[in-house]
Amino acid sequence: MCAYYPTSIDPLVLAHARALLTGDPRGKTTYLDADLRDPARILGHQELRDTLDLTQPVALMLIAILHFIRDAENPRAILDTLIDALPDGSYVVASHVTLEYMTPEEYKAVRAVAEAQSQSRTGVELAELFARPDLTPVGPGVQSVSEWWAEDAPAPRPRVEDVACNGFVARVTRL
Repeated sequence: MCAYYPTSIDPLVLAHARALLTGDPRGKTTYLDADLRDPARILGHQELRDTLDLTQPVALMLIAILHFIRDAENPRAILDTLIDALPDGSYVVASHVTLEYMTPEEYKAVRAVAEAQSQSRTGVELAELFARPDLTPVGPGVQSVSEWWAEDAPAPRPRVEDVACNGFVARVTRL
């Protein structure tokens, strides 16, 4: 199940995605033409209900999308609505653009463009979006995605300074 921020909605992408999602006995996939800023509509979408059994653990994967939700659009309320719909044992995964690892020169060069197109957040700010008693961080918590590579990965780990993205994984634990 995919929901995209409106700037990325393209009728050709939608048509192509639907053509690729023909089904398979091993599982089911659907594509929702939806706006992440309207989580109630996403959760109420019949195709979502036909595809996911929200009484069983699922993964909410917010990969490279939250930085398109500005603070004024209340990302915390969006996340709370989505996470509240997840059953115990589900996982929440997020990645988010950050400028915090850049040198002052790099920061100055990309700041204006980045701020015009997205909302950069530090690791602390990203962690605050997910600060809930029913989320238990997995692994190192909010870290540069370069830190999420296995120590024995076949290729060298990229340097934190070369990756402008933080990652986060948490398990939903209902009390």
